[in-house]
Amino acid sequence: MKRFLRHSAFPFLLLLLLTGCGVESALRKADKHYALGEYNEAANFYKKAYNGTKAKDKERRADESFMMGECYRRIGNIGKAQGAYKNAIRYNHPDSMAYLYLADLLLQNGDTKNAAINYNLFLEKDPESLLAQNGLKSCSLAPEWKKNPTRHIVKKAELFNSRRSEYSPAFGNEDYTQLYFTSTRDKAKGEDRSLITGVKAPDIFYAAKDEYGKWQKPQEIESELNTEFEDGACQFSPDFKTMYLTRCVTDESSPRTAQIYKSSRSDAAWGAASVCDFITDSVSSYAHPAVSPDGQWLYFVSDIGMDAYGGYDIYRISIGGSGFGGIENLGPDINTPGDELFPTFRQNGDLYFSSNGRPGMGGLDIFCAHPEEDGHWTVTNMLYPVNSPQDDFGMTFEGPYNRGFFSSNRNDKRGWDHIYSFELPETIHNLTGWVYEKDGYELPEGIVYLIGNDGTNEKISVKNDGSFVQRVTPGVSYVLLGTCKGFLNYKQELTCDSTVEDREYELLFPLSSITRPVLIDNIFYEFDKATLTEASTAALDQLVTLLNDNPNVTIELSAHCDYKGRDEYNERLSQRRAESVVNYLIEHGIDTERLTPKGYGESQPKQVRKKLTEKYPFLHEGDVLTEQFILTLPEEQQEICNQLNRRTEFKVLRTTYKLFE
Repeated sequence: MKRFLRHSAFPFLLLLLLTGCGVESALRKADKHYALGEYNEAANFYKKAYNGTKAKDKERRADESFMMGECYRRIGNIGKAQGAYKNAIRYNHPDSMAYLYLADLLLQNGDTKNAAINYNLFLEKDPESLLAQNGLKSCSLAPEWKKNPTRHIVKKAELFNSRRSEYSPAFGNEDYTQLYFTSTRDKAKGEDRSLITGVKAPDIFYAAKDEYGKWQKPQEIESELNTEFEDGACQFSPDFKTMYLTRCVTDESSPRTAQIYKSSRSDAAWGAASVCDFITDSVSSYAHPAVSPDGQWLYFVSDIGMDAYGGYDIYRISIGGSGFGGIENLGPDINTPGDELFPTFRQNGDLYFSSNGRPGMGGLDIFCAHPEEDGHWTVTNMLYPVNSPQDDFGMTFEGPYNRGFFSSNRNDKRGWDHIYSFELPETIHNLTGWVYEKDGYELPEGIVYLIGNDGTNEKISVKNDGSFVQRVTPGVSYVLLGTCKGFLNYKQELTCDSTVEDREYELLFPLSSITRPVLIDNIFYEFDKATLTEASTAALDQLVTLLNDNPNVTIELSAHCDYKGRDEYNERLSQRRAESVVNYLIEHGIDTERLTPKGYGESQPKQVRKKLTEKYPFLHEGDVLTEQFILTLPEEQQEICNQLNRRTEFKVLRTTYKLFE
């Protein structure tokens, strides 16, 4: 019975409330709260006014719906804002911005089809709108980005999150074992709910790792840092001794504005924060401070309108020993007709910020701005899954590593923010190489020198099997020199792909002996002539490179024949063939003085080395392929031996050519 009476009385009480308050009174209160920036409270009174307005009064209902949409949009209640703007359009509200805001909200809900329809409706009224043009681009880009995600791994950081909002994480010490963030959880100091958001005013909390490197539950900051007002979005100086934060102080007589405060650390405790003295404007907001990695600049967002490009722009001001310098707008490389918010820095100088004024996934997207030498910035979207159709912002990196935390209200129907971890798995490009004797085995005494155009200069010792594995950097070009005592140097070049995928590269370093003849593979002559064939070019060009890489070496270039034919004829033919090779080398820039052609005919049959027996098991190490030896073999094996004897080789004569000039 009591439950029945209580619920039966509710409509009557509501009617009395509206009758007493009246539509006009509700609107006056709504407008007052809206002017003060108290959007949650303003939305409640606009809703009361709307419910008390007759349905036939379409003009007034359109205004009330539009203003409800403005309030809900500003506090992140996407569902209610979307419904309010739809009502405003249904009642023919004259402000075409309703189409743009509705399109933005539909995009945040992932409804790209209907978002595109509303962007086009708005563009019919304002064809030059860059925000609508970018929104329309987003309708086609966002689905593609989601189909082709980056390699980032994104996870909800459950330990840091509560049933309320958590946002703007920032590492707070030099070993990155403390994480500070803003939260509206129940343990925040203020007792009253915020008239802006409808929940408690936020405070700054922190979490720390234990001695095993495991994150512990968040804690309150036991100092005078937090107040009953709204405190949050903190960042730190490079030495972690100064904290900059945003504070919104409640003043019932003036609009809510944010200001930047700073606090100093004494031992482990943060002192009470004081307002930064460069802020003299009580009408505009200054928020989201971030210090550049060199500690010389304080970046922040504001609506001060000084050279402004949109709603909130990113500015910076110099930090010096004598105080703050002049304020600078970062310009059109960064700022857009939309809002640019939550700047943070990575150690390498890259600026990360969030924007709703560029093509993106929806809502606020995180962007990376890389500073160029000419003073400009190159800005790129972080794409999916770092960005989502909802708001994504406040990214912080764990030192030089491509991992850390950021905040997002994705998948939260109430629009509350939560902290997410991210990590880009390290792209590994490995080079595997082998140093070995040409026509022989591995050279475990080998050393490889590696020089990269990024400044890399490494000396690499090889393993017992002549191999080495070296980590290389994507997009970098390298020169590698394989060396070993008693052998000529061998140079290789490698340009690594800039791909983000893992890659494996392989290089061979066949070193030519200084003490024994070295076979030149794939040298071919026309039948019974000394004319080189086209098929010999690749091998000859490699020999040119080898001689250029070893400029102090002189060689004897020798040609050999099998036992067939008269001795004198074979000697003359082999001499002409050796001279043909020498002439090719001279034509390609090798000094004549470094080359000695010699034709041996059949007088120096090949001596079998162990490596050759692996390919031809019928041969044994130390065998000499004389005519007498060959004739003892089957016919097929005889032809193999004759082919081995028909060869072109070189041997090193000197290693000091012009060395002392």
